[in-house]
Amino acid sequence: MREAEAAREMAWEQLHSGPWNSVLPIWRDAYSMAGLPVARFHCAGGQFSEAIRVLDMGLIMGGLALRKDLESAVEKASAMARNLRVSEGGGEGVAQAQCLLLPQQFKDAEALPVESLSRKIVAKRSALSLEDFLRDYFLSGSPVTISDCMAHWPARTKWNNMDYLKMVAGYRTVPVEVGKNYLCSEWKQELITFSQFLERIQSSDSSSDGPTYLAQHPLFDQACLTFHQGCSMMEVVGKKYVRLYPASISEDLYPHSESMLSNSSQVDLDNIDMNKFPKVRDLEFMDCILEEGGMLYIPPKWWHYVRSLTRSFSVSFWWSDCRGSPES
Repeated sequence: MREAEAAREMAWEQLHSGPWNSVLPIWRDAYSMAGLPVARFHCAGGQFSEAIRVLDMGLIMGGLALRKDLESAVEKASAMARNLRVSEGGGEGVAQAQCLLLPQQFKDAEALPVESLSRKIVAKRSALSLEDFLRDYFLSGSPVTISDCMAHWPARTKWNNMDYLKMVAGYRTVPVEVGKNYLCSEWKQELITFSQFLERIQSSDSSSDGPTYLAQHPLFDQACLTFHQGCSMMEVVGKKYVRLYPASISEDLYPHSESMLSNSSQVDLDNIDMNKFPKVRDLEFMDCILEEGGMLYIPPKWWHYVRSLTRSFSVSFWWSDCRGSPES
């Protein structure tokens, strides 16, 4: 055990010895490999949550060589943790009175950006056929919201149940982003368990550092930016305000000059500096409230600003053509 911990610590130091893209892949694989015996030791001692934390860190920070081994170990440790919870009287969680992620009554949303919902509203269709979608929106590069397309998703109810979420993933370690968006100087990342994340967002004064978000990659919510691929945003729980600017006016949105941020605007729509960004005032845009159960299609290279109006879950799908370039 001590040898494995020492090897894991050595690999961890190498992972933080310089820029992430300069870390040799062998050190990422070494970090994953050393975590497996450490996790087995914790499982043998009944410390399942600690074992899962070690394995999740291997999945987040480690390489690809042992990914299947880590995922298999996580499944086994999670099953043992659930069995222990049931044997101790914790139950399965879902059969009891539900603690909802999104309460029936929720406080009013914050003020939206100036002129919100006063211009052109994104077209809304119900039960849109594939042929109609391709003809009327995809080929013309036009946004559209589609309702009544997710009623069969089990996640529509399960993801709004706090007990269910904690039961299936509460022990898992996840990366979260804290702050308004990734362009703000106060923005930071943390590694916490999923249960801790749920408890944090459930509290109205959860963090003095700003909103907390969970995403697998750097979160772009509440920042004005463009997708280089086609995107469909599915609102599973809660609702969001979305504003869209067409690709044709990209330069008037003052994108960052740095290549890594070139798909992000310098403009803060919540507090626009008209002296610095005078063109923004007269730009045409479309917007909408994406309601629970709705889907929003965002054409390639369109800019978008998103604000959560309630606690919410959304799933986004991106796609390109078979050559790997954005569809036209």
